[in-house]
Amino acid sequence: MKKALVLFYFLVFYAITQLFWWGYLLVQYEPQRKGMIIGEGLFFLFIFMWGATRLKKLFSREHKQQQQQQNFLLAVTHELKSPLASVKLYIQTILKRELEREQQKTFLANSLKDIERLDDLVENVLLTTKLENRSFNLPKEDFDLTAVVFNVVDRLQKNACRTQVLKPSLDEHVIIHGDKFAITNVVNNLVENAIKYSPPCASVMVDLKESDDGRIIFSVSDHGPGIPGEEKKYIFSKFYRVGNEATRKTKGTGLGLYIVKTVLQKHNATIKVKDNTPQGSIFEVTFENYAAS
Repeated sequence: MKKALVLFYFLVFYAITQLFWWGYLLVQYEPQRKGMIIGEGLFFLFIFMWGATRLKKLFSREHKQQQQQQNFLLAVTHELKSPLASVKLYIQTILKRELEREQQKTFLANSLKDIERLDDLVENVLLTTKLENRSFNLPKEDFDLTAVVFNVVDRLQKNACRTQVLKPSLDEHVIIHGDKFAITNVVNNLVENAIKYSPPCASVMVDLKESDDGRIIFSVSDHGPGIPGEEKKYIFSKFYRVGNEATRKTKGTGLGLYIVKTVLQKHNATIKVKDNTPQGSIFEVTFENYAAS
């Protein structure tokens, strides 16, 4: 990257110096046309600098995307390798040792948690691929959003009960018209993110309300480190994650919030990120007049 930028700046510098040199020679050769030569030279310089600036921005954007994709591959490799190694170890231990029934159940339950992690990762990658296909339309139907949120919270609570406490507050039988698989993925990503970034023993609030005017509001509140204001506009970008993959402690691929934003756009819904009190974040999803008739 640095070598390419050095070469780019050298070529720009060389082109500009040549422009001034040939302009100087033309003025010396035809002094009566000095005004026209200077005017055309300045116009050409403006066009050249505009093109060079655009080219540099495109080059930087391409480099950033390549870096993000590399980070994504590193993250996916880690996300796949870690649970697979854990499941392999548990199964090998069960096969090689005479364990008590309760200990076997514990090992199998932990293996199931790791398999669910792998399943969530595969679902995120597959859904991302589908969403990027412009010809793909989400199959929509009426379904009970309350039941979806409850099932996600129940499953994640079982996996997080030692460190976080999920506190759902859900209106009964909130029905919407949408893609059940995609919306389930949205709920799962938002709740899982809140768990992931919350400190041990912290509470995560999960709310689902239906207003009198037909709006459906789903929100997830945590008491984690929060999101800096300058980062909020980037967090829904594909592959975007704060920090470096080599030093980041939290798990993830940078696809979750991108999927959330894209799925909600296809359902004419919006999402806002607000600061929680005294610390943390609130992700609030609003389905405008989206209740099923």
